[in-house]
Amino acid sequence: MLTYLTAGESHGKGIAALVDGFPAGVTLDAEFIARELQRRQSGYGRGGRQAIETDAAEILTGVLHGVSMGSPILLWVKNRDYKLESMPELTRPRPGHADLTGALKYGVGIRPILERSSARETAGRVAAGALAQLLLREFGIEVVGYVERVGAVDLAPEAATLAFTPTEQRRLRDSSELFSLRPDADDAAKGAIDAAKESGDTLGGVVVTRVYNAPFGLGTHAQWSRKLDGKLAQAVAAIQAFKGVEIGAGFELASLPGSRAHDEILWDEARVRTRSLGFVRPTNRAGGVEGGMSNSEPIVVRGAMKPIPTLRKPLRSIDLETKEAVEASFERSDACAISAASVVMENVVAFEIAAALVEKFGGDSVREIRERIELFEETIRNRFA
Repeated sequence: MLTYLTAGESHGKGIAALVDGFPAGVTLDAEFIARELQRRQSGYGRGGRQAIETDAAEILTGVLHGVSMGSPILLWVKNRDYKLESMPELTRPRPGHADLTGALKYGVGIRPILERSSARETAGRVAAGALAQLLLREFGIEVVGYVERVGAVDLAPEAATLAFTPTEQRRLRDSSELFSLRPDADDAAKGAIDAAKESGDTLGGVVVTRVYNAPFGLGTHAQWSRKLDGKLAQAVAAIQAFKGVEIGAGFELASLPGSRAHDEILWDEARVRTRSLGFVRPTNRAGGVEGGMSNSEPIVVRGAMKPIPTLRKPLRSIDLETKEAVEASFERSDACAISAASVVMENVVAFEIAAALVEKFGGDSVREIRERIELFEETIRNRFA
């Protein structure tokens, strides 16, 4: 099993990610991991914390001469803004945060709760996901995340853009201050963010992750807890401030008749030697997952992020000590972190795909996985020859 855990607090010494079950033989590109961490800190609408931190992951274990050894990998992202012991306790819980429920659940103050529940924790998930992307690339599997909506501003890409290669999509996305595939429409979204910031408000949005060239059979129909779409939904819903997840056409399918909801299956002899093994679809409303398993079409996951609940113009709350009506506490925050959210989602999705790959094909080494994928696909080709 390929798994990971994170540890650390927002203003603690740093954020750690412990990755277990990572196969041997992967070149661990520290520069790529650092770029993903830096993208997480970027994007229009971010706050002052990002000017303090310059994230990079130190690979402390599991690597020899730059190559994974098959043993646990510990990634460490140091916090420059380390001041946990001097941070004041808070008594005014913020609506929309973990403050009140966490303080009641654990019998502690608000500070211990907000320090761990902070989105700063996602630095560890991005580091682990970037590591997973390095593994996926060994097998030609590419992951691309981007922003599709900022508040009410639609940034959904044209169909022609989605036909671009993953490399072309990333190049277009990286030319956008918002990490969208519609940089020509960014100004409207930036204007909405500016207006929210000026009024002391915040904005959320919608982000998408697309996975290209995944083989048939990741996940399983046989047990609910191992279905691929269930794993993806759990990983995305667990990102701070995410309140909605859909696979493929998702909620739209609920309003369509069956004749328009499902993807017909065709045969294309010319594509037998590709990942599709000759089985192709004219549409992809299922988002690359049917019956809890990947079907070789692009895997498409969409996530909805609510506006950040830390507001410069705070909402009503109560003081936990006096029970008096007060304004909620304000901690340094972003006006809009949707660009960063697209980076986090891309990497948590990448990790779940990598975990499903290891589960299906074995995970001791890259060589073993490659041989098993080739055997699996060749067996299917021979069966339908």
